[in-house]
Amino acid sequence: MKQIFLISAFLLAGFAVSAQDIYSCRNATLSFFSSAPLEDIDAKTTQGVSALNIKTKAVYFKVQINTFQFKKKLMQEHFNENYLESDKYPHAEFKGKITDNIDLTKDGAYPVTVEGTLNIHGVPKTYREKGTVTVSNGKVTAASKFNVRVADHKIKIPSLVVKNIAEVVEVSVNAVYEPVK
Repeated sequence: MKQIFLISAFLLAGFAVSAQDIYSCRNATLSFFSSAPLEDIDAKTTQGVSALNIKTKAVYFKVQINTFQFKKKLMQEHFNENYLESDKYPHAEFKGKITDNIDLTKDGAYPVTVEGTLNIHGVPKTYREKGTVTVSNGKVTAASKFNVRVADHKIKIPSLVVKNIAEVVEVSVNAVYEPVK
């Protein structure tokens, strides 16, 4: 996993970018919340990886699906086996870019728009979402909250449980980056 992450980070970097422009996070927190008439479902992982190129503003996230933890073990089992099919589609991945004209080498809290492709369940879809990047004393953090329509990624919800699972799931992402050395 570490090799995949480092390769991805340097692919984002381009050929003429110095290492201090690349920041990485090996424990990004990703969570989701589904509110449905019969039951709320939430899950979280702290095992996401991410890379951010502060010069080109390229952003990359990857998470292994089966690392999401649920309050109920049966929900986790159904999530992995029936809905996300984590044996067949083991990862979710986002590749994108911050579209705003900001200077991430300077301290500040920057509201940003990130545009890119989110691949879940083997189905890529373009997203354009809001987030915040904060730079403080050389430390970079990123956070975003956005909605994903499960049907957009061909995740099938059986009619028997349609009242238990929302059609739109709220996803939250938080990452604390360190410079790649």
